[in-house]
Amino acid sequence: MRLNSIRYGFVAALLVSMATTSVAQAADAPAPTDDSKVIVLRIGTVAPESSSWGKVFNAWKKAVAAKTNGMVDLKIDYDSKQGDEVAMVGKIRSGQLQGAAITGNGLSTISKQVLMLQLPGLFPSWAALDVARERIRPRLDQEFDKAGFKVLGWGDIGEAKLMTKGFKVMKPADLQHKKTFVLQGDAVAPMLFQLIGDTTPKPLTVFEVLPALQSNSINVINVPALVAEQLQWAPKLDMINTDTSGFAIGALVFSATKFKQLPANIQKILEETGAASGVALTKRIREEDAAAFSRLSKRMTVYSPTDADKALWTAIFEKTRKSLVGSTFNADLYNAMMAK
Repeated sequence: MRLNSIRYGFVAALLVSMATTSVAQAADAPAPTDDSKVIVLRIGTVAPESSSWGKVFNAWKKAVAAKTNGMVDLKIDYDSKQGDEVAMVGKIRSGQLQGAAITGNGLSTISKQVLMLQLPGLFPSWAALDVARERIRPRLDQEFDKAGFKVLGWGDIGEAKLMTKGFKVMKPADLQHKKTFVLQGDAVAPMLFQLIGDTTPKPLTVFEVLPALQSNSINVINVPALVAEQLQWAPKLDMINTDTSGFAIGALVFSATKFKQLPANIQKILEETGAASGVALTKRIREEDAAAFSRLSKRMTVYSPTDADKALWTAIFEKTRKSLVGSTFNADLYNAMMAK
């Protein structure tokens, strides 16, 4: 993702404090006697260093360095230096990277089950998603461990909103014959479009979305406002739906093999600072995504579906979920996630 920096007030020192004060009093590692003793862990992310994500990751890097007396150096490669999320997952498997901060798209290449949390129309709020994620997190951890990965912290990307150029999408049929797209590897959106019918979404990587918007080969996106703003997709569109179709998530993942090779006290520090950074990131991103939606609403045409339209969306979302649960997604895990 070739992201440009954003201009939000953000105090990195505050995030360092949030990360470090939430860490339990683990024993500090002895200071290295020379550079050869420093444990270098390379982390990839598509985010730029100047973004909100980047500022949290830098805070995490400083917290780890402080807690280990400089024994651990997190080398964070920003702005897609290590490729897209699929490439970064592959590099973790091959040992070229030790970890990566990735969204649901990248996480799904490790375990498709994580995409259950992004099923359309499933959760009415972030709070409901939080409850569901906690219910299945032990099972997800097992899934990731089997695949050779460890989740150090969960984070969020934002609330997905339909944005278009030149037309409103009040009801599902309004997407028919429009220039839609799906992210390559997405297991959910293709089923949704198939059930809507008369749609031929174009599979694209994140790198390809902006050029496609510029050339008008797509004119519909369904992403969080913060993502559309940071990726410079929003200026190519002029209408935004107020309804949230789903919630986009992410996580900080690590090579399970590399993690288990680290000294026990280093593992503890990485786990606790990683989890703390996830909490800090979640809070910040949710706030900034809401602020981004407010900014976009001031320059784009804002509209809301009628109650009748919403009923149609509810029905198509339910059909999408039923079509995927039991095939793409484990039914037992889904039922556990949705248990009352």
